[in-house]
Amino acid sequence: MKRLIFILLFAFSLLANSTMAQNVEMADGLRSSGKIYVVVGVLCIIFIGIVSYLMNLDNKLTKLKKEIEQLKK
Repeated sequence: MKRLIFILLFAFSLLANSTMAQNVEMADGLRSSGKIYVVVGVLCIIFIGIVSYLMNLDNKLTKLKKEIEQLKK
């Protein structure tokens, strides 16, 4: 779990560095009209959904692994 969080933080830091160097006209337009907050909000919701799905999947796999180990004994 800690490894996943570290990888995600590293990927986002690389993404943030690459996007800060660019001046995108569309982003300026969205920022001036206030719609950038909607875009950021939707991206955050999608990211939170993916992370929660992965955490749920990890918990299920851990549970199944423990059940398989108990059956082998």
